[in-house]
Amino acid sequence: MDKITKTAALPESAREFGFYVDGAWRGGRPLFERLSPGHGVPVTLIPKCTVEDLNEAVAAARRAFEDRSWAGLSGADRAGVLLRAAAILRERRDEIAYWEVLENGKPIAQARGEIEHCIACFEMAAGVARTLHGDSYNSLGDNLFGLVLREPVGVVGLITPWNFPFLLLCERVPFILASGCTIVAKPSEVTSATTLILAEVLEQAGLPAGVYNVVTGSGRVIGQAMAEHPDIDMLSFTGSTAVGRSCVHAAADSNFKKLGLELGGKNPFIVFADANIDDAVDAVAFGISFNTGQCCVSSSRLIVERSIAAEFEQKLAEKMTRIRIGDPLDEETQVGAITTDAQNDTILGFIAKGREEGATLVTGGTTLEIGGGRYIAPTLFSGVGRDMEIAREEIFGPVLSSFHFDTIEEAIEIANDTIYGLAASVWSQNIETALTVSRRVRAGRFWVNTIMAGGPEMPLGGFKQSGWGREAGVYGVEEYTQIKSVHIEFGNRAHWIK
Repeated sequence: MDKITKTAALPESAREFGFYVDGAWRGGRPLFERLSPGHGVPVTLIPKCTVEDLNEAVAAARRAFEDRSWAGLSGADRAGVLLRAAAILRERRDEIAYWEVLENGKPIAQARGEIEHCIACFEMAAGVARTLHGDSYNSLGDNLFGLVLREPVGVVGLITPWNFPFLLLCERVPFILASGCTIVAKPSEVTSATTLILAEVLEQAGLPAGVYNVVTGSGRVIGQAMAEHPDIDMLSFTGSTAVGRSCVHAAADSNFKKLGLELGGKNPFIVFADANIDDAVDAVAFGISFNTGQCCVSSSRLIVERSIAAEFEQKLAEKMTRIRIGDPLDEETQVGAITTDAQNDTILGFIAKGREEGATLVTGGTTLEIGGGRYIAPTLFSGVGRDMEIAREEIFGPVLSSFHFDTIEEAIEIANDTIYGLAASVWSQNIETALTVSRRVRAGRFWVNTIMAGGPEMPLGGFKQSGWGREAGVYGVEEYTQIKSVHIEFGNRAHWIK
């Protein structure tokens, strides 16, 4: 498909995919039928792989790593493959966005924007592949010289979620490849298509066989086996904190594999009275509604100075009612469908719980009947107590809780009153206020007078129970390396035994 328009048609029948191991497509497995969350019709058929399939994929990745067909290339050669992949992604942007929409339910315009970010990730990683380096120590005396080498960690297991299937994949894959590692990827069983399409892209770009493998199936079967696998050197997992904790246990019980974890968030959006109120209102409406709130860095806790709280919430409620919710294939849609039935039920359950606990429903809280899909209106609660479930639990939907503060110390205390530390945003025209808050609120990503801004140059990751390690940028390549100290002695040894 060369062009996606406002009237893009649904596929006439579900597209069947294979899985990808050692540079070859495989089939012959039972198939999972995926229904479009925005339309309720079948769109893809995805293989239900077995643990034996995973073992073969890991073996292929191990062979490709050990034979040096990728790790042994120069950084320039690896960069060339990554740049060719970026060019192919640019050619196939609309096609990839189309399948992302069909499986995930996000708006088509948003999906295309995400593919642009993915292209930038490959281009950024190509630059890091050429510049990745170690260090040297010329300070050990005349007879000893020290080198610090960065070497690829080995075979990386990559488990990605359903909320940003391609974007999160591309915030990891090119940086893993830049380091010289090989990959076995397991996408969510409900959004596997674009991870499989990336295999086509990388093969066309010249990636050697076995360097990128895709095994599809459930998290309980394939994901658990990856976490436990003794020949996977590192596991990168993006998802819930609860599952991240199980990855830690599985790694400890198998081979002490290295872990990269991007987990849950309950992210504060802090607004001071001197902020540009209209800009802040628009930003928080975007921050909680983008990707239907199914976003680990969504601004789910509004913390607003009491003197402006009433005005702010009134403007926000009015703004939220004007968000365009609808068919994900419509170019004008801003908020699409909820991705799974289970998540739809979870969000509605939290909305009901907020009412039961005594929070005031300001706007939203309702389901919308649109074309056979699952849709929930962006929702704002005020009068939320800090001990309420909607204040503490990650809802992963378009549900915003509002809190009020009187002093900067109180704002910081409320912001830090969570087990999570993934992202935060502060709004103030006072640079001292903004810097004080950004330095003292514990979060891995921070935005000042903006939200969800930035590119692949900057690292991604969280504090506290929001995860371990960093993705993207130079740090995201270094994450997939091991450091080796090399000592080189000159001259004759001073003998210990005389």
